[in-house]
Amino acid sequence: MTRRFEFWRRRESLSFGHHAEVASLPPTEADAWLDRSEQHRWSRNQLRINLRESRRGKRAVASPERTRLPRVSASGDRMGVWREAASKADREFDEWILSALDRAAAHELGR
Repeated sequence: MTRRFEFWRRRESLSFGHHAEVASLPPTEADAWLDRSEQHRWSRNQLRINLRESRRGKRAVASPERTRLPRVSASGDRMGVWREAASKADREFDEWILSALDRAAAHELGR
């Protein structure tokens, strides 16, 4: 990645992960995404989601309103199974949890 991002293009306020997410893009496009990430204070996951949505033709989310979920206690075995499922789906654990909750809600609401 160092070769893809000349020193002057790197964003000090963004993580290595942010830069890795856009490393395969043309420089102008990568810079634009990094600019948006800085402007909207996106996490690496938010950048990844917005890139994915952009490829699907959907508009990037400017700054999603965030609400903290309640703390949940679960056995280590259960957590292990959930983490394994997230890994198998090639998703970050928190992203996988939100996706699982979205699927459960859609099922319960018949959507």
